Amino acid sequence: MYFNETQIKKKNLLAYSEGWISIGVNILLFGLKFWAGIVSGSVAIVADAWHTLTDSVSSIIVLIGVKVSKKPPDKRHPFGHGRAELISTLFIAFFLGWVAIHFVTGSIEKLRHHEPADFGIVAIIVTIVSVVLKEALAQYAFWVGRKTGFKSMKADGWHHRTDSISSLVILVGILFGRLYWWVDGVLGLAVSVMIFYSGYKIMQEAVSSLLGEKAEPDLMEKIKRIADSVTEMDIHLHHMHLHDYVNHKELTCHIMLPKEMKLEDAHKIVTMIEDGIYKETFIETTIHIDPKC
Repeated sequence: MYFNETQIKKKNLLAYSEGWISIGVNILLFGLKFWAGIVSGSVAIVADAWHTLTDSVSSIIVLIGVKVSKKPPDKRHPFGHGRAELISTLFIAFFLGWVAIHFVTGSIEKLRHHEPADFGIVAIIVTIVSVVLKEALAQYAFWVGRKTGFKSMKADGWHHRTDSISSLVILVGILFGRLYWWVDGVLGLAVSVMIFYSGYKIMQEAVSSLLGEKAEPDLMEKIKRIADSVTEMDIHLHHMHLHDYVNHKELTCHIMLPKEMKLEDAHKIVTMIEDGIYKETFIETTIHIDPKC
């Protein structure tokens, strides 16, 4: 997904709206879940409440990441600050891991002391509300992620999704909580595993992007077609490397031109290719010329 300056402004506004809506809804749900967990004595619901609150923290991190990524290039960062959005994604992954470890500890203590939970109508209603609202937030975050290309939006969506799933698991457990004292503790462990796994996948994707990934074959073929159509000659476009800085992308590549061609003519061809690629993909291109024998 490639953006011009107007589109970058729009996607930043979308990201901001997702962040603030998430913060508001999550704070409301945290209060409801925490109250329901205390009333019912459920470690799983209390754990789920704190998971919801960390969703607010992750949304704040997303907002900070988006704000920093908007900063223009400077002397120390000539390629801009777009990768700050990927760093914010890593912070979200670490938060998920911390929450998972915290919930494992609480669940084990619950099982060690044989502490049952007294689920009631309050817990059932709050849990159902949580499932619906959190899945709605997840769908909205995923939609914003598709529109903006921000990985942090996808991470935030998965954070919402894990909260929705954990609430759904707890809801199922409520049906059996009166029959088996250990259900609440076991569900707490199950929720912890889901949270930890989602954090791992989010971190894996962000790290892969920061290290640099191979460009998609379809994109490379598209760029070759653009170059061929612009020049209408065999330039043998090769040695292509795409550098993704989130808010903009840069391509370096080689072409082959006749060694007897004048420098002025070669420069015109290179400029035509660079302009053609940017017009179609918004990718800034730098081209090296190899002599064709």
